[in-house]
Amino acid sequence: MLVALTIIRYSPGKIPFAFLAMAIHRIPLMMNKNCSFWKLMGSGKNGTFDKEADLRQWALLTVWNTEDDFKRFQQHSFISFWWKHLALETYTILCQPLISHGKWDGKEPFGKAEINTYTGPVAVLTRATIRFNRLKNFWANVDKTAKLMLKAKGYITSFGIGEAPLYRQATFSVWESIEDVKAFAYQSPEHREVIKKTREENWYSEELFARFKPIASFGTLNGADPLAHLLKEIMNESSSRITPP
Repeated sequence: MLVALTIIRYSPGKIPFAFLAMAIHRIPLMMNKNCSFWKLMGSGKNGTFDKEADLRQWALLTVWNTEDDFKRFQQHSFISFWWKHLALETYTILCQPLISHGKWDGKEPFGKAEINTYTGPVAVLTRATIRFNRLKNFWANVDKTAKLMLKAKGYITSFGIGEAPLYRQATFSVWESIEDVKAFAYQSPEHREVIKKTREENWYSEELFARFKPIASFGTLNGADPLAHLLKEIMNESSSRITPP
């Protein structure tokens, strides 16, 4: 299984094409039998949960049966052609699932992975559907912890993504190690308090938490690859490197 997160940035004048892509890109994705799960999403402005959308930045999360399936999509799909000719930038992170708990639209998109022996850089996806009667509680608490994450030890980069404003939200973050993720999650008093409130006040109608092993990245975001240095050694050692488009 291969998981790909692609961040797409458009120039201001081509933002209408970004909205159009949300409508029409779902057709080839639905027809692709080798893509077992996909989500077209918008992005928040600050790399975490955010009320304010970045209309220039959008995202596509896909899950592929094999690397070859992804390569065919990358090299020959209508969506890749669209990005090449209409997007300002695209940036893709490729991962393999390590651990996944919870569901997304009633599915377990990353299977029942439970690999606890991995050491190295790690990507983390947290996503939730927030109950409407808990939106105020959620947004009153999430900003502080989101800002703490940006300064946490081992934090490298993150993307705030979501299927719908305010109530269907996700964060994809990359860290130097699993130990750094755990330290932020369980040793920060502010984050522990948010986790406690999440359970006590039943904020979510559905949630999912997953960790991944990043194996490659290519493209640019705001002119750079934020994981270039981190993944250079991994990509050099990989026996099945995926060539950037």
